[in-house]
Amino acid sequence: MEKRILGTQGLEVSALGLGCMGLSFAYGTAIDKQYAIKIIREAYEQGITFFDTAEAYGIANEELVGEALNPFRKEVVIATKFGFKGGNALNGQDSRPENIRAVAEESLRRLKTDVIDLFYQHRVDQNVPIEDVAGTVKDLIQEGKVKHFGLSEAGVSSIRKAHAVQPVTALQSEYSIWWREPELEILPVLEELGIGFVPFSPLGRGFLTGAINANTSFESTDFRNSLPRFSEENRKANQKLIDLLAGIATQKGATPAQIALGWLLAQKPWIAPIPGTTKSNRLTENIGGAAVNLSVDDVKKIDDAFAQTTIQGDRYPAHLQKAVEK
Repeated sequence: MEKRILGTQGLEVSALGLGCMGLSFAYGTAIDKQYAIKIIREAYEQGITFFDTAEAYGIANEELVGEALNPFRKEVVIATKFGFKGGNALNGQDSRPENIRAVAEESLRRLKTDVIDLFYQHRVDQNVPIEDVAGTVKDLIQEGKVKHFGLSEAGVSSIRKAHAVQPVTALQSEYSIWWREPELEILPVLEELGIGFVPFSPLGRGFLTGAINANTSFESTDFRNSLPRFSEENRKANQKLIDLLAGIATQKGATPAQIALGWLLAQKPWIAPIPGTTKSNRLTENIGGAAVNLSVDDVKKIDDAFAQTTIQGDRYPAHLQKAVEK
């Protein structure tokens, strides 16, 4: 698989990474641990070298990633995150320097490694100056416990302030054909400062694959039940987007998911999306998206088609939206 460079410090990753959250967190019942390890190792065997986890995804998630990648640890990049009280997103932010350090030590242990390749602040903490956060990670880098500093869902001001203290290697935020807000202010700033971009939910939490429709039923513990965009009414209203994507995919001899990933990869050479999956066949399909070459004209046709539609439903409920910086 093609490699891409994130940030000015030269972090090399596969063009597509693997988001590991859904293997044990947020999308209903966690899959069997050994099967999850199999998925991660299959991803590596098919060219993925960039794996994403977080303290907030539960202890089991980091341990799972650590065990799965241990045989080829030196060949892969592992990203994890800090920034919530007790590691639980529902408890609010905690990016105090002492907590960042504590999380780093626990993550190193759970991941079975002596260094974290990319350490993200999971959400900006309004109670802790971003300069203090960047300074703490800078110290961890100097101590050899962390290689690169990242931010997630941070706004322009926080990105600039953090970058002035410790160069930010990557920003991780939601970005896809159906969530394009980063194009307004974020992407220009990242390009200016030389910061890579790691889009999460590049497949719209599964919706852009075409496998979800108005009749889809989610498990009671699946967090999509709480997302306005995934209400039955909005899924029905947004189906026309999937029909558009499916039509384009047919013309290109690809699947909707592959077109959605190819579209992202065509935006900038320093973008590395991290789709997640719990199925081997979907993993292979997603990896095929890295081989979809969309021309400037192809991208324009996709953009023009989507510009004629209006996406229904907010991406987060109000209480979660508060944690996302503008």
